[in-house]
Amino acid sequence: MSTLHIEDLHVTVEDKEILKGVNLTINKGETHAIMGPNGSGKSTLAYAVAGHPAYEITGGSIRIDDEDLTDAGPDDRALAGLFLAMQYPVEIPGVSTLNFLRTAMNTLNDEPIGVREFMDKVKVEMENLKMNPEFLERNVNEGFSGGEKKRFEILQMALVKPTFAILDETDSGLDVDALRVVSEGINAQRGPDLGVMLITHYTRILQYITPDNVHVMSAGRIVKSGSADLAAQLEAEGFEQFA
Repeated sequence: MSTLHIEDLHVTVEDKEILKGVNLTINKGETHAIMGPNGSGKSTLAYAVAGHPAYEITGGSIRIDDEDLTDAGPDDRALAGLFLAMQYPVEIPGVSTLNFLRTAMNTLNDEPIGVREFMDKVKVEMENLKMNPEFLERNVNEGFSGGEKKRFEILQMALVKPTFAILDETDSGLDVDALRVVSEGINAQRGPDLGVMLITHYTRILQYITPDNVHVMSAGRIVKSGSADLAAQLEAEGFEQFA
């Protein structure tokens, strides 16, 4: 069983320390929800683990099993099995979604995938996410609505099959119908081969995705951990108690 180890992680952004000693262990097959108020460090944790160069790790470590990824670049982390679904996916003009998806799969697979096999996989996953096939003719995220961008993130995850997925506020900007579809797409991929770090500010996505563990962040640290019941407590009492 693979394990993502985050140990005493300190992260600085523009000379300001945001994470101040985060400890978190996620086993493959588990879903961990990271909750907390705005500014608590949730998204910083996501981008630091994924290897964003603007997030400087000044202490601690990030490992998958015995492989130390603390100083690894984003590409090496992806090859090690990490995937990040961004809160604000960026547009990539001039790059078609079809080419983007096939390149991503070929980069992470030992052998290039055949065109027919690739198209079969894409069609199945797009149907699961209720995505129009015309998306494949468009450029990556260009002109996409917020809900379309989030579905495309989950489509990528379904195709590259990471070991650990970091989902940064995937519910942000989604209406009720889109939230349900995206949640169903995530649930379809959950299982013994995937560990999930689900970062969210609200509990509404947890009505569709039941986590194994819930962690509360405040001022750059995890200050409380518990079962899925902790989310219900947060919904009723808010985050002020952890300020």
